[in-house]
Amino acid sequence: MTEQQIDGESSARAAATYLAGLGERLRGDGCVVTSTTWGDHPVVIGSRSDRRIQWFGTKVELFVLAAAVPAVDQAVLADYTGWAMDYTKHLRSGLPGARNAAMILPALVSGSVQRSATDWAAKDARILGTTLVGRPVTVQTAATGAGRVTMYRGRVAWGGMFTGHVLEKASLYFPG
Repeated sequence: MTEQQIDGESSARAAATYLAGLGERLRGDGCVVTSTTWGDHPVVIGSRSDRRIQWFGTKVELFVLAAAVPAVDQAVLADYTGWAMDYTKHLRSGLPGARNAAMILPALVSGSVQRSATDWAAKDARILGTTLVGRPVTVQTAATGAGRVTMYRGRVAWGGMFTGHVLEKASLYFPG
């Protein structure tokens, strides 16, 4: 076995450890946790909905879709983000519209995250239609199972009143 193979196995273990911890953090925050697959990669899905007076009675549904992959570049992250946002359309409850918004955190976890992916994730949120806002997340794991997290942390024109809530939850689910 070569050193590179050992490092790859270690990286895969670290990403799997991070995903297991993510599942526990989601459950601990009251999320419903399920799973699916993206290609041949298992995906952890966490979802919750919240309604607050300061949101004028609007319900926000938060979805976290996370998968471990061998490497992340901009193309892989963009493809995954598109898939996650499209997949989430089928998970939503209630009627989409002005009184029901969905915030999506599509996350890829890997020991090898290219700068192009982190730049793309940090650049802006992605909006699908008028009620789906995605904030792609990259997590570069170390052998310890900890990770370096990158995502867009700014406001968005649509869904901006939910920014603080989404960033608070993202910090809880994806500690850096």
